[in-house]
Amino acid sequence: MGDLTLIDLVAMPFSTKTAEFVVGPVLVLPTARDDLGAGKWQAGVSAVAIFPRKWGLMGAVATYQHSFAGDDDRPTAQSMTFQPLVIYNLPDAFYLRSSGTWSFDLERANDYVPVGFGFGKVWQASEVTTVNAFIEPQYTVWSNGIGMPKWQILAGINLQFALNR
Repeated sequence: MGDLTLIDLVAMPFSTKTAEFVVGPVLVLPTARDDLGAGKWQAGVSAVAIFPRKWGLMGAVATYQHSFAGDDDRPTAQSMTFQPLVIYNLPDAFYLRSSGTWSFDLERANDYVPVGFGFGKVWQASEVTTVNAFIEPQYTVWSNGIGMPKWQILAGINLQFALNR
């Protein structure tokens, strides 16, 4: 398990029906064991822009974070990510997706830019539960540094629960 990242987003008043903008703080807790995490508490900011379309949606997520406390034996942590999102709706609640997260380590210059192409499906599991499952192989088209991934697979299952129904 890696570090725990918490993001709290607030909708901006200039959002419209065709574009949603949100911003908020980022807090990273050093919960990782061994060298899987930064070993540092980090704080920063996140911004999201989403553009719904009839065919799906486009958007992007950007974050910046910098360490402020933690293990003195570990280097300063300062990073930025950018995640372009494209989701194309298909019949029967299937969809195509691309959402590779570009990662930039501003302290050690360990950077990589993956591009992904995957698919997913959304279904109603019960009256109050919606399930969204996806898989997206991602290939790194640019990297800088040692040990950057060439291939990775992003997969997930999201469960949404309707409250007060």
